[in-house]
Amino acid sequence: HGAAELDETGTEALPRRTPAPAWLPTAKGEEGDFCLRSSDCAAGLCCARHFWSKICKPVLREGQVCTRHRRKGSHGLEIFQRCQCAEGLACRLQREHGPADASRLHTCQRY
Repeated sequence: HGAAELDETGTEALPRRTPAPAWLPTAKGEEGDFCLRSSDCAAGLCCARHFWSKICKPVLREGQVCTRHRRKGSHGLEIFQRCQCAEGLACRLQREHGPADASRLHTCQRY
């Protein structure tokens, strides 16, 4: 038999592992779960600001209202961030059949 390695107190030495913080999720976050980055969230979700914390929110689908950022960096100023449009969609001014600029609403639309 191989002798177990002993530390100074005479007890068996265990490998030192730093435990993950209790708040850190072990599985991918579901909608509404707290997160730090989008990789913390399950597929189809992104990590976005909600009040003063961040939670997993759904990626936007075709026809859903999206936020178009005119100035670089303005995304960080929002209290209620939205996710980006899903792959294959772009955030564009909603097409209206009325007068131009009747609506400033942007929606996720196919390229």
